[in-house]
Amino acid sequence: MAADQLPFSRSEYDRRLTLTRKAMEAYGLDALVVTSPAGMNWLTGYDGWSFYVDQAVIVTGDGMPCWWGRLMDANGARRTAFLDEDHILWYADRYIQAEGIHPMDDLAEKLAGLGLDKARIGVEMNAYYYSAAGHAALVKGLPGAVIKDGSGLVDWQRVVKSEEEIAFMRKAAKISDRVMGHAMEIAEPGMKKNHFVGELMKTAITGIDDIWGDYPAIMPLLPSGPDASAPHLTWSGDEFKNGEATFIEQAGCYRRYHAPLSRTVFFGKPPQYMTDAAEALVAGLNAGIDAARAGNRAGDIAAALEKELWKVGIERPNRCGYATGLAYPPDWGEHTVSIRTSDETLLEPGMTLHFMPGLWMDDWGLEITETILITENGPAEALCSVERKLFVKD
Repeated sequence: MAADQLPFSRSEYDRRLTLTRKAMEAYGLDALVVTSPAGMNWLTGYDGWSFYVDQAVIVTGDGMPCWWGRLMDANGARRTAFLDEDHILWYADRYIQAEGIHPMDDLAEKLAGLGLDKARIGVEMNAYYYSAAGHAALVKGLPGAVIKDGSGLVDWQRVVKSEEEIAFMRKAAKISDRVMGHAMEIAEPGMKKNHFVGELMKTAITGIDDIWGDYPAIMPLLPSGPDASAPHLTWSGDEFKNGEATFIEQAGCYRRYHAPLSRTVFFGKPPQYMTDAAEALVAGLNAGIDAARAGNRAGDIAAALEKELWKVGIERPNRCGYATGLAYPPDWGEHTVSIRTSDETLLEPGMTLHFMPGLWMDDWGLEITETILITENGPAEALCSVERKLFVKD
């Protein structure tokens, strides 16, 4: 039986399927095999920690999509997706990590059974969860089909959020605010980082009021001092030290929707160069948010930021943000819009972006970031409310 309680209305899922099918038609596809867990969830509601094995949602030109996955996960599809029994397809456990066979052998048989043995089929070759071995097995099992790379096809349909999705993003942002507020309250020299992160994770999962916390697609990032020159370090059992900056990058998550937020704390008196950099970064954030208006380009946000950073001699070689929202590990980015000067994507109301101009220098770093919503009129709205500044505990 289909799930009793879906996160969204059936009309919302119908909207998503309509968008996907229009994109498929424009790309010349008869069917699309979606292996990204975010895409699977977005299309059907399926939600489970089963993405470490092969699974997919199969979308054709009409009718109900099919979920395909491991037998033991079929009940998960029944419990979380809107699909009926005839559209839940499974493969036997003998295919899992076995010599000489692959789960995609079964998918090829299932697609042929759906009459797609000579169809034009799109696959997500750039997805984390679509392997080279799986692709080879699918191509071998469907010699009469034309298999095309459809990477990003579903992702680009997810860029503009519906009102139902934005409501989830706002709930995630409330969790982010609660986590960051708690972080700044309890952070102090001598505190072990793993104890600190334990407090953050507890706060994030506990949530706020009736907004419960889901697991984030990325674990909290917490480098200090020279380690803060590297953007993707997590934590250790070391203690916070005086004379060092630590940035905290985390995201509140509600029903898989994320609102990433970063802030930096310095223990002691920060050096002038770091104070100047933080002030320029905040000015750049404010300028970028003002430039993040419907009809402008994604690149305009980056240009506004860079103008402020140049005033203190800082040039960033990295993009300064990306589309965000519904996500699974290992990334809360949507792999579509990138905030860089060369990105010509026109901003539309309902887009949600992590505007993240982190500074990672030779032997120090700091981050002050916002999740922003493109509005109908005027500048973007920052979904979180934590003060934009370098936090100092002297």
